[in-house]
Amino acid sequence: MERVTGIGGIFFKARDPNKLRAWYQEHLGIDCMDFGAVFRWQDDPRAATAVTVWSPFAEETEYFAPSRASFMINYRVRDLDAMRAQLKSAGAVVDEKVQVEDNGRFGWAMDPEGNRFELWEPAEGF
Repeated sequence: MERVTGIGGIFFKARDPNKLRAWYQEHLGIDCMDFGAVFRWQDDPRAATAVTVWSPFAEETEYFAPSRASFMINYRVRDLDAMRAQLKSAGAVVDEKVQVEDNGRFGWAMDPEGNRFELWEPAEGF
């Protein structure tokens, strides 16, 4: 059985993403860039450093669609294709699109309550 290996990102809608990023930087010390922040971590000192992204999106974003939720969680997986097949065989709604980026491969699906989530098979070094 395929399993999630960690949280790859937390994305949420904000009325004013720039202002909110600035607030978090000033009051919580989160080192924000234009898209949000990257937290680097290791669960095993012998393993490569991993990342979790924190990112406020514009309130009117369609990136979470068709979900109406104000958030979307990105889950790290070892094998995106196997996880997508596992979800499909369980009857989950799985987006047919797979996106390939420098930092890995991405896919999307919906949970039973209509929340869209992102699956990320990180490229080496992420």
